[in-house]
Amino acid sequence: MHPRDHVAERGNQPAIIMAGSGRSMSFAELETAANQGAHLLRQCGLQRGDAIAMMVENCPEFFTTYWAAQRCGLFITPIAIHLTAPEAAYIINNCGAKLAVLSAGIGETTRRLVTEQAELIPDVRHIYGHNGMAGAPDWTEACASLPATPIADESQGFHLLYSSGTTGQPKGVKITLPEGPADGEPPLGPILAAIWKMGPHTTYLSPAPLYHAAPLNYSTVAQRAGGTVVVMEKFDPVGFLAAIEKYAVNMTQVVPTMFIRLLKLPEEERNSHDLSTLKLVLHAAAPCPVEVKRAMLDWLGPIIFEYYAGSEANGSAIISPQEWLAHPGSVGRPINCTAHICGEDGSELPQGEVGNIYFESDSSFEYLGDPQKTRDAQHPDHPDWTTLGDVGWVDEDGYLYLADRKDFMIITGGVNVYPQEVEHHLVLHNAVADAAVFGIPDPDFGERVVSVVQPEDMARAGDALAEELDAYCRTSLSPVKCPRSYHFTDQLPRYENGKLYKKKLREEFLASLEADA
Repeated sequence: MHPRDHVAERGNQPAIIMAGSGRSMSFAELETAANQGAHLLRQCGLQRGDAIAMMVENCPEFFTTYWAAQRCGLFITPIAIHLTAPEAAYIINNCGAKLAVLSAGIGETTRRLVTEQAELIPDVRHIYGHNGMAGAPDWTEACASLPATPIADESQGFHLLYSSGTTGQPKGVKITLPEGPADGEPPLGPILAAIWKMGPHTTYLSPAPLYHAAPLNYSTVAQRAGGTVVVMEKFDPVGFLAAIEKYAVNMTQVVPTMFIRLLKLPEEERNSHDLSTLKLVLHAAAPCPVEVKRAMLDWLGPIIFEYYAGSEANGSAIISPQEWLAHPGSVGRPINCTAHICGEDGSELPQGEVGNIYFESDSSFEYLGDPQKTRDAQHPDHPDWTTLGDVGWVDEDGYLYLADRKDFMIITGGVNVYPQEVEHHLVLHNAVADAAVFGIPDPDFGERVVSVVQPEDMARAGDALAEELDAYCRTSLSPVKCPRSYHFTDQLPRYENGKLYKKKLREEFLASLEADA
């Protein structure tokens, strides 16, 4: 299915509603705008297999641009709006974009990309703007006089997404473009729609930025199925509950940090919204503390499903609420793939032992322009087994558990410490809004465990809170896992998809230590 397949029967039904402003766009309006955008892209010389970059905040224009590029057979690269101009330029250049669409609402980054185009993105032939982007022709105005009918040579495009860059430079995940017409079956789309029974009855709430893989995939699959996508301009817990009630939302997808913020609302606020239409809550992107998920199930009931997957689409796992209660902490059993837990030498480990997680499946991918990273993601003896860089284990029933990112593991005194376990414990403390744990060099133990904490109240930051958190950790964690020191910040660099930018945090922390030395 494709959004245009619903124009005849449901042309006036909203395909998009902005949760805050209430601004909407019908399926008929989306189809017209996407066709006009496709004509503009062809006028600019873009052909099947070319790439377009989008740096656009959550707004209806994100979808009109996306669906225009999709029917032109292009690779579509959305870019995170929090990046600096050089960071965004790296992705634009790396994906080979011939055209960029930038939004004025993002501010200094997009302003610099326009004014310093020759230095930052010299191979981009055309720049268009949304929402009053100075120095670039307006995308919507440029499309207004173009035909509302399909281009003659439509074909199916797809995403070329970049990793969050939590452990290094972002990696472009390039999947072969699907063959066939623009309204043909895309990768993953039919599977997702079937698993979650998405259709014209679906009202899907997307509280996260659309440039991330899961919000983009699920929003566009919902539109393909004829459902309405309600998009939050920016997540806030009260607005999230209000949107479910106002728009009779029946499906949404969140990340664990959103669960935590929802649970920290006053109980009277949580109970003041009618959530009776909500039938399905998905969560992914980052591991969820067991007690947080248990509390959400107690609140919302058995409607919370979890999955584990990546932009690489090399494999996935899903777990129902009933299965999770029987296997707390698991991300589910693999579907359409086989999980292998392997040691550093590539040998498979016994059940229950922690090792590198590889998925064996029929899917293949490459990291754009980086054959070494592509090879590093492959098993040394089985190239069709690939990893997302996570470590974990499988229990006796075949359920997969995540220990942490391989790159985040701390080795202190010869003992492996997985920061995720410590972070999950810290965020349950009522004085902690968020926490990061990582290792720094230590002359005696190799690495030393430290924590950077974002308090609920920054006024409490200091020695007394550090002592309180240390005592709290030592009641439940072995001494080797407990941070040797606690440091405080008013905001951790966590992406809105729930992933912590730990590499940047650790680098800044080490730099501050050197400056103080």
